[in-house]
Amino acid sequence: MEIIKYFAGGEYRESKTTKFTDVYNPSTGEITAKVPCCTQEEIEEVIGIAKEAYKSWSKVPVIKRTQIMYNVRNLIIKYMDELTLLVAQEHGKVWDEAKGDVLKAQEGTELACSMPTLMMGESLMNTSVGFDTTLYRESLGVFAGITPFNFPAMIPMGWMTPTCVASGNCMILKVSSSTPRTALRFAEIYKEAGLPDGVLNIVACSRNEAEIFLTHPDIKGISFVGSTAVGKHIYSTAAAHGKRVQALCEAKNHALVMNDAAIERSAAGIINSAFGCAGERCMALPVVVAEDGIADALVAKLVELSKNLKIGPAYDKSSGLGPVVTQKHKENVLKWIQKGIDEGAEMVLDGRDVTVEGFENGFYLGPTIFDHVTEDMSIGRDEIFGPVLCIKRVKSFEEGLEIMNNNPFANGSVIFTQNGYFAREFAARTDGGMVGINVGIPVPVGVFPFSGHKDSFFGDLHCLGKDSVRFYTESKCVTTKWFDEDEKKKTSVNTWDN
Repeated sequence: MEIIKYFAGGEYRESKTTKFTDVYNPSTGEITAKVPCCTQEEIEEVIGIAKEAYKSWSKVPVIKRTQIMYNVRNLIIKYMDELTLLVAQEHGKVWDEAKGDVLKAQEGTELACSMPTLMMGESLMNTSVGFDTTLYRESLGVFAGITPFNFPAMIPMGWMTPTCVASGNCMILKVSSSTPRTALRFAEIYKEAGLPDGVLNIVACSRNEAEIFLTHPDIKGISFVGSTAVGKHIYSTAAAHGKRVQALCEAKNHALVMNDAAIERSAAGIINSAFGCAGERCMALPVVVAEDGIADALVAKLVELSKNLKIGPAYDKSSGLGPVVTQKHKENVLKWIQKGIDEGAEMVLDGRDVTVEGFENGFYLGPTIFDHVTEDMSIGRDEIFGPVLCIKRVKSFEEGLEIMNNNPFANGSVIFTQNGYFAREFAARTDGGMVGINVGIPVPVGVFPFSGHKDSFFGDLHCLGKDSVRFYTESKCVTTKWFDEDEKKKTSVNTWDN
């Protein structure tokens, strides 16, 4: 049995811990390795390593740092198939989804390649007579990234690390114990690309050890992706200790389907969004709010398309829906499905009894669809994080929009319509931070921020886009005044009055 090591100071290190977590291949149900829960002493040592590395890394010119990011980008392309297979094996995403995960890491890396331009400040000559002012953007120090299991490439190596290190900081990633291998492989890629030792470090640990990041004086900021309850705790605790925080949290994204929507294309977009990655993503589309006039036809088409999804092992390129990440997570989703039945929702497609020949021990769930879900049912309000789709029926645009905006989460929201007026009204009035018009997954490209709202995000600056550069840098304003020989003889103190 492989015992995974943590990565610090440019090398793999064996933890002294006695606590380990099983790492699975979700497609087979087999335990493939054990990952250590690093000790508090080891975490503190890693923080010290990153702090020391920052002293020299922060002095490297941004254009030279960017050259390393170009190397990383080219190595991601070189190792694309290897990384894709790794994501599929440890997470359970089917091949195209796993590749998309890696491509999103590449996208974030390409954003970081623009760092010389993104870090440019502002200047104004003669702000007062003889005075010039320039604003610079500078690195801050050591950041911690706390990542979930569901995007082992994109989140740590696309959202967090590239912008952080390219802007001159050091990063310590606390990766999910369920999916640690992808980030560790990326650490090797960064080292091969020429990143100095200690700039990027990767550990796995429990919440108890991770609490150190929230209070340690040498950690300047926290980037977190996970549950809302934990995100609120991280935000409040770290901010109270003077740290920057961006906490990306839960979601319950809704789509409003109007009577004039194109049924076939809308249903296809919903299926891709609701059941892609087995529903294990914060930009999934687990709720559809359908106008009465189209609801029956839409539900029938959703059931038809869902039944056509081929369920199978993640690394089989013909599979359309892979397993969920662990048996424990599967059991949690099954409890939610039972809750939907108990709450009185109408199950129109049951995905519980799924067996994949030759992979009987894998953590598989088929698409599950509930119709006539009402606002008093928890399955339509709370995040399930699995392949479960809820249908709510409404009589009008206004009723649908009100239902959507009443939800405490506001990561994304979608409308399917051919009516320009309703599309414009929806974009202006929805609470969702990322909005789709006939787009099932409204995630913008990485030059724009991943901008969740309400209980889906805590902080001031989002990840990706210009927000991420501002998050990982601090502004400094420098005002200068130069004197000629005659001015040196003047005794006036308040030269701003000249």
